[in-house]
Amino acid sequence: MRSSLPYMTQLRISEAAALLQVSDDSVRRWADAGRLTATTDNSGRAVIEGAELARFMVARAADEPALESPVVSASARNRLAGIVTRVVRDTVMAQVEIQVGPHRIVSLMSREAADELGLEPGVLAVATVKSTNVGVEIPERR
Repeated sequence: MRSSLPYMTQLRISEAAALLQVSDDSVRRWADAGRLTATTDNSGRAVIEGAELARFMVARAADEPALESPVVSASARNRLAGIVTRVVRDTVMAQVEIQVGPHRIVSLMSREAADELGLEPGVLAVATVKSTNVGVEIPERR
């Protein structure tokens, strides 16, 4: 059953694999080994809770440093799909952390924006990067 918050839900193995940037088989092996907790949905498919995937991605990123690569070209259209791992709100602002593969993206936005987007750990999000500004979007689910 889906929550009222956007995509605060269970992710299919293929969706988790895409966010982790690995194969479906890798995700299944990690679940079988107990590194990642998978359950089954109402249809009997293997799924992973968004908050569990967020926890796993943070732990995995700490264990596996990001690969360094030279920049060949850049664009204002940089869109990085990931999963929200942490949201810290005060009365006016919110700090949102998104895990994108081995990379942690941090965005500062109004609390109102974070609330309207329903940002919480486990929510799928897209960080849009332009210069020093990072906007957060909710992706269309296929």
